[in-house]
Amino acid sequence: PVQFPKTAHDFALNDSEGARIRLSDYKGKVVLLNFWATWCHGCVLEIPWFIEFQERYKDNGLAVIGVSIDDNWKPVKAFIEEKKVNYPIVIDNEGLRKLYELNAMPMTLLIDRSGEIAASYIGVVDKDAYESKLRTLLGEKSLKAAN
Repeated sequence: PVQFPKTAHDFALNDSEGARIRLSDYKGKVVLLNFWATWCHGCVLEIPWFIEFQERYKDNGLAVIGVSIDDNWKPVKAFIEEKKVNYPIVIDNEGLRKLYELNAMPMTLLIDRSGEIAASYIGVVDKDAYESKLRTLLGEKSLKAAN
C-alpha cells in the first residue's frame, strides 16, 4: 500500500477555465482528489461516478477535483466538454505526482474537512465503496436533510 503523509499536500494549479485551484481553499469541505488521464480506461470509467457525487453531495460539503496527467489541455478540454464534467480539472506539472507518489492510475484520495487524507484508492474501485466512505466523511446529519 502507498503511504501518505496524514495531511494532504497543498497545490495551486490553473483549471481548464484559467482559474487558480488551491487545495487549501477547500478546507472545511470533503475533497475527492482524483488523478486520471484521458487515455486511462479505468479513469474514464470512474469519472461519471464523480460527476454524480459532485452533483448529489456538493450542498453537503463535497468538492471533487480532477488532476489530469495528460501532457496538454487539448484532449482534456474535449473530454470535459463531451462528458459535461461539473468539477474543476487541473493538469499536473509532475509536481503532484511526485508529492503523492503516483505509480498507478486511477488514484483517488478522500480528504476530510480538516485536510487530512482519510482514504486512498489505487485502480478502479467499486462505486458503492467510494460513496459509502464519502457519506461517512460528509456526516450522516448533513445527508439526512438532502434525502
